[in-house]
Amino acid sequence: MDKADTLVADLLAFIAMDGCTDDQFDQLALRLFAYQYASNTPFRSFCQRRGASPRTVKTWSDIPAVPIDAFKALELRSEPPSSTERVFMTSGTTGRAARGRHFHPALQVYDLSMQQHFATRFMQGTARMPMGILFPDEAAMPNSSLAHYLALAKSSFGTPESRYFLGPEGLDMAGLCAALEAAERSGQPYALLGASFSLVHVMDALRAQGRRFHLPAGSRILDTGGYKGQSRELPLADFYAGLSELLGVPPELCINMYGMTELSTQFYDNGNATLPSVKSGPHWIRSRLVEPVSGRSVAPGERGILVHCDLANYNAVSTILTEDVGLWADGGFLLLGRAEGAAAKGCSLAVDEFVQAARA
Repeated sequence: MDKADTLVADLLAFIAMDGCTDDQFDQLALRLFAYQYASNTPFRSFCQRRGASPRTVKTWSDIPAVPIDAFKALELRSEPPSSTERVFMTSGTTGRAARGRHFHPALQVYDLSMQQHFATRFMQGTARMPMGILFPDEAAMPNSSLAHYLALAKSSFGTPESRYFLGPEGLDMAGLCAALEAAERSGQPYALLGASFSLVHVMDALRAQGRRFHLPAGSRILDTGGYKGQSRELPLADFYAGLSELLGVPPELCINMYGMTELSTQFYDNGNATLPSVKSGPHWIRSRLVEPVSGRSVAPGERGILVHCDLANYNAVSTILTEDVGLWADGGFLLLGRAEGAAAKGCSLAVDEFVQAARA
């Protein structure tokens, strides 16, 4: 068993644990940092420019955070390319030509990360449920991390009647309404999962048809990704109130997933009865709030740019500087939108620094 195989085996065992201590997280984070420092050339160059090495980095929070747009500029990988690797790509909806790429030599770490946390935060003790998926499948979108995530939800936690309602021909409202009617008749809880913008289209269609449903107790909805540029935009309060009004699912069971192509772990809230909702992750990911250029943590009570250290990101880089503004809250963080003004400029400068260091 080579070094990568041993690391993957230990990561799988770590994710499968019920939790971890600060010291256990640090030990594995530092081991992963040393592996990526040795194997990932652009990352090593960036670390050297920051004066960071396995000798000087003493805790996970010392690991230099790679700006998220670096995934668009360079190949960030620790293992060499292979014919069997999966490549997840960002959607490219921001107007920039380049798309970020995240290389997965194998998906067992990503898959276990998704399954373990999804079982706790979305399924909440239920083994399987009938599911409706409002997003294209993997055949239609093979480079979409969300397509894989939802396919995994369906195969790991869905019942046999679970199916997709969004395909090349568009939204299958007739099929979806038939499934929702069947759920009402059966009394069995139903799960509706998909992109936030797909749910906006569903709500618009139901209103146009003058229809509404009252799904059985225990039914739940998962949305993710927002809807800017994909549908009409709604204030969050209106979005979740509309889901409850038209589908009969209370806001506390309307769960938002916060994730990104560049990570291998997702964050969830405990429903959206209170807005903005508090997001939190499992024991194998930790977060900081920083000033983007210096990388220094912001003072308590201040907003900052989110940095995530995701131990499931074993092939790329573990620690990512996002472009998302956050604020600490009891039990996790509040997600307050994208960086603007000076913060956005700071994120851009961080990308420039990374690219210059990698190409020096």
